[in-house]
Amino acid sequence: MAMEEALLDVNNNNKVVSVTRKMFGEEVKEVSRIAMPMIVVTVSQYLLRASPMIMLGHLAELLTFYASIATIATSLSNVTVFSLLFGMASALDTLCGQAYGAGQYRKLATFTYGAIICLFLVCIPVSVLWIFTDKLLILMGQDPAIATEAGKYAIWLIPTLFPYAILQSLVRYLQAQSLILPMLLSAVVSLCFQVPICWVFIFKLGLGNAGAAMSIGLSYWLNVILLMLYVKYSSTCAKTRASFSRDVFLTIGDFFRFAIPSAVMVCLEWWSFEVIILLSGLLPNPALETSVLSICFTTTSVHYHIPYSFGAAVSTRVSNELGAGRPQAAKIALGAVLILSVAEVILASISIFAVRHVWDYAFTFEKEVITYVAEITPILCISIIMDATQAVLSGVARGSGWQHIGAYVNLGAYYLVGIPTALLLGFVLHLKGKGLWIGLVAGTTVQSISLSLITGLTDWEKQAIEARQRIFSGKLAVENQFIE
Repeated sequence: MAMEEALLDVNNNNKVVSVTRKMFGEEVKEVSRIAMPMIVVTVSQYLLRASPMIMLGHLAELLTFYASIATIATSLSNVTVFSLLFGMASALDTLCGQAYGAGQYRKLATFTYGAIICLFLVCIPVSVLWIFTDKLLILMGQDPAIATEAGKYAIWLIPTLFPYAILQSLVRYLQAQSLILPMLLSAVVSLCFQVPICWVFIFKLGLGNAGAAMSIGLSYWLNVILLMLYVKYSSTCAKTRASFSRDVFLTIGDFFRFAIPSAVMVCLEWWSFEVIILLSGLLPNPALETSVLSICFTTTSVHYHIPYSFGAAVSTRVSNELGAGRPQAAKIALGAVLILSVAEVILASISIFAVRHVWDYAFTFEKEVITYVAEITPILCISIIMDATQAVLSGVARGSGWQHIGAYVNLGAYYLVGIPTALLLGFVLHLKGKGLWIGLVAGTTVQSISLSLITGLTDWEKQAIEARQRIFSGKLAVENQFIE
């Protein structure tokens, strides 16, 4: 009898293992289906703002002047608004993802409408701030000629804020439903539109910075229009479409409850990189140090789109499963993404280290810069590994709804560890640019370890209960609406 019970237990265990393996295999496919096209989406959206900078840098006349204007204005726009809007829109990763998993399909549209209104409200004071960009830069000690032109460029960028706010909201709305293909197509079409129109504005019409800014705005509007047409007429969005109603205004409080910590979480991280680049300009031989750190920053920024896409995938899958009340499935989704991201980041870091004496020729032919970059590459590889880890785990935070914890982690990691370490190594111990980057890596490492511990200690059953309560509670003041 005991033998039969033992055999029965073994069979049951084997069945559980078999089912888990099957679920894991299916989850790997689902995550890959989301993450792979998301890489194209995020890179294309990144290039919408990067390609005009490249073209401005190739103007035959006043090359350095135009490049300085573009760099300063782009950095200021990232710090003051693009990072803010991007972070606030991340609240929809929680709200839309969990609502979709819970079967509350119409709430996706309601949350998205509310997010667009909130982001528009944020864009208004930022627009006023950008009007006075030139005066702000002069107060910061910037060259008056460059500050004046950068101010004009910032004013031309104002029309890009509003389509960017809509775009980020629509991206989260579609991502929550795993509808990645329309985002991919619209992003690629917008980029293909933007490159030639930017070239015409800059080189044929001689509009310079104004032409670059206008091309960005037009491409964002095209991207938004394409996605709006898809949402309005596609049958795949039929169950999540909803008319604009008073319920939208009733969700604004709940949106801000997640949007503010989401924005803090994103901005603290983005700003730390900007601070390191600015600090490099205070070192001896600032041209060399800034060039090297800019190459490192560009490399990590381009690669970051890959782990960020894995983070978007895990955010979608975790939020859907928690909303559906399936905590075990959420854990399986996390495991699948971690395995895929670990494989990718190992391959990426090994590849960059292997070509460390060659790849930097893509940025410069200065021998001194190339040698310096090759020397700092091992640290850069560690940075890529840590960046990938925190990108995926930040996706878990967004999907679970604990962005406020992520905000505290980023504050401590970068501003209590990373930047102070960078100052110590770079200026006190005279490691210069290498010391600054080591400090940044120290901050990213603390961030990754902290998020790993928090994720490992997460009570997924409790998270699922909270997700269901969040979506079905009266706090949202939205009637339960289902598509029959």
